[in-house]
Amino acid sequence: MNYDQTIDYLFTRLPMFSRIGSSAMKEGLTNAIILCESLGNPQTKFKSIHIGGTNGKGSTSHMLAAIFQTAGYKTGLYTSPHLKDFRERIKVNGEMVSQNFVIDFVEKIKPLIEEISPSFFEITVAMAFEYFAEQQVDIAIIEVGLGGRLDSTNIITPELSVITNISYDHMNILGDTLQKIAFEKAGIIKKNIPVVIGEYQTETHEVFEQKAASENASLSYASRKRFVAEWKMNKHELIAEVTSIHNNDKEYLHLDLTGIYQTKNLVTVLEAIHLLKQKGWNITDTHIQKALQHVKKLTGLHGRWEIIHEKPTIALDVGHNEDGIKQLLKQIEITDHEELHIVVGFVKDKDIDKILSLLPKHAHYYFTKAQIPRALPEEELFNKATAFRLSGSYYSDVNTALNEAVSRALQKDLIVVCGSVFIVGEVEWK
Repeated sequence: MNYDQTIDYLFTRLPMFSRIGSSAMKEGLTNAIILCESLGNPQTKFKSIHIGGTNGKGSTSHMLAAIFQTAGYKTGLYTSPHLKDFRERIKVNGEMVSQNFVIDFVEKIKPLIEEISPSFFEITVAMAFEYFAEQQVDIAIIEVGLGGRLDSTNIITPELSVITNISYDHMNILGDTLQKIAFEKAGIIKKNIPVVIGEYQTETHEVFEQKAASENASLSYASRKRFVAEWKMNKHELIAEVTSIHNNDKEYLHLDLTGIYQTKNLVTVLEAIHLLKQKGWNITDTHIQKALQHVKKLTGLHGRWEIIHEKPTIALDVGHNEDGIKQLLKQIEITDHEELHIVVGFVKDKDIDKILSLLPKHAHYYFTKAQIPRALPEEELFNKATAFRLSGSYYSDVNTALNEAVSRALQKDLIVVCGSVFIVGEVEWK
């Protein structure tokens, strides 16, 4: 098979959560273990950091990767889902895995695929681990796909575990309370491996503390070590004043990720680096400062309050659950604009009514859908939205919706495309 045929095989032969939802899930770690054992357990041949949580784990992963790259370490990065190109999921020093590696790997593993019928995600995890081992990376940043306890990535023994935060998402799989969701996320806490929890939350802290105690894992709450006292926007960067709670020391950091929600992720990243330096990783303040100014360039991160056009301003954001939308609305509030246009689409398994109840009534809406089976039909979304007094029209694809928004917007207006990673990934703009 050539590359296109190989990717088509992966997408069509293997159940893919991002396309069809929970029916693609494979219960437990059995397939991941079988796949990696057949490859000689590549996950044991490199050091890693494991990143879980509800929101922010992608940004946190990319920031950490940028810092390690800047410090001179050969750095692997595994994230999901991808926006445009399957190979975005697997990178070394910001460069995507080669097409030839993908072809060769699938050809090699194909007999086992036919035998055990793994999920798409299980195969991509094994592929990433094999690639990082082959490339002899110094460190790999591994983002959890969904949950943690039963996620295919959870066969690694990392240097550090990181859990960004806990909020409501994937409740049909992870549970309908924050405690149940936290229990699943806490599954990445390993024996004697330190863990950073990004945000102290009254509803979930006992879950993490009990799990950490049972594993003899030291636990650190990033939000209780540092806080962002002040921040300001300066052109295309976010300048954050970070204060240490221990000694009141202050430092100013410039980020090319301009969403104000990145201040939470920044605090998590700084605590993670603090602990990793104690383990012997040679990372200086200069490395951190330089890396955070160039995260997008170093790692290829997109879709986090990403401004793709001005006059009118067009922003892309992958926020797609209750907490993500709340953070996005805060960003919209501080962004100078006149009329607000929102191009939005969701997948079926989100708490659509809850999210719609949060959205501003005064905006102009362009309801749409991603081109995947899991997408909520645009007309159905439109009908739901009318019950919440959100007015607009519906469109069969995001680019038609976006073009309509652009045609109606004035130069000082703001257009936001949001609601789904897949909606953002399908945007074509030049």
